[in-house]
Amino acid sequence: MSEVAGEFGRMVAGERYDPFAPDIAAALARAGEWMARYNASYTQPSDVREALLREGLGAVGAGCVVRPPFFVDYGVNVRLGERVFLNFDCVILDVCPVVIGDRTQIGPKVQIYAADHPRDVASRAAGIEFGRPVTIGADVWIGGGAILCPGVTVGDGAIVGAGAVVTRDVPPGATVVGNPARIRG
Repeated sequence: MSEVAGEFGRMVAGERYDPFAPDIAAALARAGEWMARYNASYTQPSDVREALLREGLGAVGAGCVVRPPFFVDYGVNVRLGERVFLNFDCVILDVCPVVIGDRTQIGPKVQIYAADHPRDVASRAAGIEFGRPVTIGADVWIGGGAILCPGVTVGDGAIVGAGAVVTRDVPPGATVVGNPARIRG
């Protein structure tokens, strides 16, 4: 069993969980309220936006920039290293930890999914869900519109081309493109 109690703790630990449980509903509501305030902060000074990031996310390194609009499931499971940049309209489904390393740059409309679903119909019909953590190393560049699927790791210094769909781990220093993303020669 996970350190955090309840269905929320099961979710964060990557165990199967009930997405309609009261503790999860409360966490979603808190994140929704936070997103509304953060996304309305675009005209505020950068220190105000940074303070809001620190309030809503699990960890925020120095010098991070996240351009609104920005969307998360919970926010508290997102950890940003130093000088991370996320461009407009990024989505992070953080049912499990999503860690983004120092100096990583993420283009507009990038989607990072830690949320996953059972492959068998009976479990899906029962409403069971689970997640798998996503880890992005330092000095990574992810092009606009890319999608990172549950459980992937992108190594330090890698490049993910615009529009790529990353379904497998990306080695450090590699460049991947396409759907599904493959290493470019």
